[in-house]
Amino acid sequence: MATTSADAGVPSSKATTQNNWLIIGASSLGTVFEWYDFYLYGLLASVISAQFFSGVNEVTGFIFALAAFAAGFAVRPFGALVFGRLGDLVGRKHTFLITMGIMGGSTFAVGLLPNYATAGVLAPVLLLALRLLQGLALGGEYGGAATYVAENSPQGKRGLFTSFIQTTATLGLFGALLVVIATRTSLGEDAFKAWGWRIPFLISVILLGVSLWIRMQLSESPVFLKMKSTGTTSKAPLAEAFGRWPNLKIVLISLLGAVMGQAVVWYAGQFYALFFLERTLKVDGATTNILTAIALVLATPGFIFFGWLSDKIGRKPIIMTGCLLAMITYFPLFGALTRYANPALYTAQSSTPVTVVADPKECSFQFDPIGKNAFDSSSCDIAKSFLAKASVSYQREDAPAGTVAMIRSGSSTFTAPDPKALKGPERKAAIAAFQKQVKAALSAAGYPDKADPAAINKPMVVLILFVLVLYVTMVYGPIAALLVELFPARIRYSAMSLPYHLGNGWFGGFLPTTAFAMVAATGNIYYGLWYPIVVAGITLGVGLIFLPETYKRAIDT
Repeated sequence: MATTSADAGVPSSKATTQNNWLIIGASSLGTVFEWYDFYLYGLLASVISAQFFSGVNEVTGFIFALAAFAAGFAVRPFGALVFGRLGDLVGRKHTFLITMGIMGGSTFAVGLLPNYATAGVLAPVLLLALRLLQGLALGGEYGGAATYVAENSPQGKRGLFTSFIQTTATLGLFGALLVVIATRTSLGEDAFKAWGWRIPFLISVILLGVSLWIRMQLSESPVFLKMKSTGTTSKAPLAEAFGRWPNLKIVLISLLGAVMGQAVVWYAGQFYALFFLERTLKVDGATTNILTAIALVLATPGFIFFGWLSDKIGRKPIIMTGCLLAMITYFPLFGALTRYANPALYTAQSSTPVTVVADPKECSFQFDPIGKNAFDSSSCDIAKSFLAKASVSYQREDAPAGTVAMIRSGSSTFTAPDPKALKGPERKAAIAAFQKQVKAALSAAGYPDKADPAAINKPMVVLILFVLVLYVTMVYGPIAALLVELFPARIRYSAMSLPYHLGNGWFGGFLPTTAFAMVAATGNIYYGLWYPIVVAGITLGVGLIFLPETYKRAIDT
């Protein structure tokens, strides 16, 4: 039976405020541990690249490591379908107990895997398989936790209550950062890279035990129990959610007009920024992790604030504003990040820009899906691959057909070897001599091998990272309440999980891989930012026109 908006979503009269907070705390803490498991891989992408993808060249190896990171996101929509259906059929609580067990077991197993030197190609295959299991589990976890908390929340406080679930991804990332920092500091960088990276994965078995015990203390959602007692649960939630146009239309609007933009802002602000600092700006891993952790601590209350605010003014205006701010400020913010994290690199790029002059037909896309291309079959490839490996930003200038590629830095010009005129050892020696010559010139022009720790303006770097994460809190804080309110209770778990994981799993999860491939292809270290900017722009347009406001809706019908 339908209820009025005044009493919609209110738990049983026996439920107390204390019980509500117990529900929020138990649901959130369990989800924190799952995010900890999932994001360890992302934090250790550089180390994992060396451990599991050492059989390919360095640039391709790092992109492969990011691709394996993204693989966990790729299968999240399939996990959403499998576990979303289960959640709508048998209940919210039992489903996220299953997903937690799969996630924790897979994470623990990563810490036991042999590396490439020991097992060869089997090592990355096993790693990929475990990432796929993690992605499937996470595909069922978020929808269950968000639905469970929302269905236990009183009217007018769903944004606030579900915002605690929204903090879990950041808190899980923060917890993973703390463990990685502590392990790195106690063991030293050499030992950590050799074997210590396994420790954060192995201790997740402890978190798994704690999480399962906490989740088992919870009762089933009152909304689901009401549907079950009245016989109104869906018999075919997937067919009902995605096979009927009225429901499918809302799925598409929620994906294109909300989740897609939220996802790219989330991953640009919390992961791409971290990768950009460590990989492109060459800030050492420990410093990158510490600065990111500080920014996360400072910005995390924003999830609660914007969740609370969405109960007052609505979900839509806050999410749309976050997308708009990201679109117009990403380029200046990442430029400022370069200036304050690696001032020598910023100065060198401004005073002595690098240009590759080449026949465009001779230039291949600098990503090798097989992993065996040395990019030495043309003079253009030789020039571009060297600069990509050195993380040197450059511009491209087209030259007439048949022109041997050149690297121009300031007033100096260096002609790359023409592999068509060289064979065997002679070609290899010519490439090595060319690279040594260019490296010396770049060093003389002020291009650093790595960021100088003493020159990093740490307060400014933290401030920039804080702003990026604040955008994350704007788009992510209200999104759970919005999705729960968009769909009827009988298909809610399935219907909200799929667009959430399509957006975050595909558009968000593939952001680092796509952005770095775009950078490698163009030579511009900022070019990858076009990906989140364009996607956020699509969401802004679709959301403003088609996305309904939901914050006063009933959710128990």
